Amino acid sequence: MALAVLKSRALNGMDAPEVTVEVHLANGLPSFTIVGLPETEVKESKDRVRAALQNARFDFPAQRITVNLAPADLPKESGRFDLPIALGILAASGQIPADTLDQYEFAGELSLSGELRPIRGALAMTFAICRSAEKSAKKQASFILPRANADEAALATDAMIYPADSLLRVCTHFAANDQESKLQRHINHAKTVRRDYPDFAEVKGQLQAKRALEVAAAGSHSVLMVGPPGTGKSMLAARFPGILPDMTNQEALESAAVQSLTGGFSIDKWKIRPYRAPHHTASAVALVGGGGTPRPGEISLAHRGVLFLDELPEFDRKVLEVLREPLESGNITISRAAKQADFPARFQLIAAMNPCPCGYLGHSNGKCRCTPDLIARYQNKISGPLLDRIDMQIQVGALAHEDLLKQATGEPSASIHQRVEQAFERQLHRQTKANNLLSTAEIDLYCQPDSTAGQLLRNAMLKLNWSARAYHRVLKVARTIADLAGAVQIAQPHVAEAIQYRRALREH
Repeated sequence: MALAVLKSRALNGMDAPEVTVEVHLANGLPSFTIVGLPETEVKESKDRVRAALQNARFDFPAQRITVNLAPADLPKESGRFDLPIALGILAASGQIPADTLDQYEFAGELSLSGELRPIRGALAMTFAICRSAEKSAKKQASFILPRANADEAALATDAMIYPADSLLRVCTHFAANDQESKLQRHINHAKTVRRDYPDFAEVKGQLQAKRALEVAAAGSHSVLMVGPPGTGKSMLAARFPGILPDMTNQEALESAAVQSLTGGFSIDKWKIRPYRAPHHTASAVALVGGGGTPRPGEISLAHRGVLFLDELPEFDRKVLEVLREPLESGNITISRAAKQADFPARFQLIAAMNPCPCGYLGHSNGKCRCTPDLIARYQNKISGPLLDRIDMQIQVGALAHEDLLKQATGEPSASIHQRVEQAFERQLHRQTKANNLLSTAEIDLYCQPDSTAGQLLRNAMLKLNWSARAYHRVLKVARTIADLAGAVQIAQPHVAEAIQYRRALREH
């Protein structure tokens, strides 16, 4: 047989379109050509495949070898096509049987010795294989890939995952007649292990900040913490993931699929909410994603988790402005001349900043010597539209010396997490989503305050000159506070507390 056809997958954002690997052997001067818009990593597979076949004791055909990766207009990158190309050469030259190759899809990078190395995006590829199987009415999808990716790929329970350690082991699977020599299906037994997050009990004082973060966790609200250096803003943020509601299977799969695109997922992170804290020198591309071949940025890697931006005004203003759309929509579209890629970005923003350039505005030590003009210029580094999209803006004040000397005996994260879970379950029962995700029509339906609370909210809106967005966000925060209290309707105390969470910086 001079022609072999196998199936593999490319990556385009979160999608993994099917790629047909066609290998043709013809008479003529020996050559090895790969066509179908291959990038450098794919072109280099010629040398990896040749060495892997020879070191596995197979014959490398001294013929004209043409490999076509279809469709021709889809860019192909990474070394994941090494395995199907090698198998195609063996099948076309008659060294392995080709009658069952069409029942599988293949992906794997080869070492020169023929060992299979892990690839990026295994979970995204498995999802795509399962969707294709559903559309074509196949019972189950079969996928042969490196063993290092097996646990990750098997999170998609509908797929049949067959891991292998080497090219020779894959060839044995197709050549052997006995079942024991075949590759065995991998079943993932991933368990939820609650990570030992730092505990809120270690934070001295800061009861108001802890309460605000509890509200934020219960309703999935974004938070900006404003306070002098050393008051515990970063410490509080690091403990925030420990009080968030437990991840559902769907949320965990979404998060794992994004992590898989960068090769950063491991099974011990299953159902652990991601926590990303990029440095303030990060570029816009690092934050939202991009590149010639679009990759997810920090906001997508924080999907279903926490994005912590410390020293917020030190970020370039243009970098911060790219957060505006994802905060509203929960996804990001990276557009390039040749392609477009969509990534999810449903993250919870926690930000921290000093109140002035020196950091000591309002501090009891009286060290601040910043002029009003300097303070205004510093705070204006955060644009009004971005502030408007941050639900809660709180003050984190300096602790008194007596509190600093006391031993930390605060409430543990486990207790706060339990209250957050109960409030979140009330939201799911009432509206099937977190309060922060409510649309305008749903706010009118589920966030109606009583008459006294409504009057207080209207007065605050007029006095503080809120936008319609700010008004709705305060109402959603009040709804979360009511859920924490177990109240059916939003009352005046709930609205009063929510109003206090919008006054830490400028009036938005």
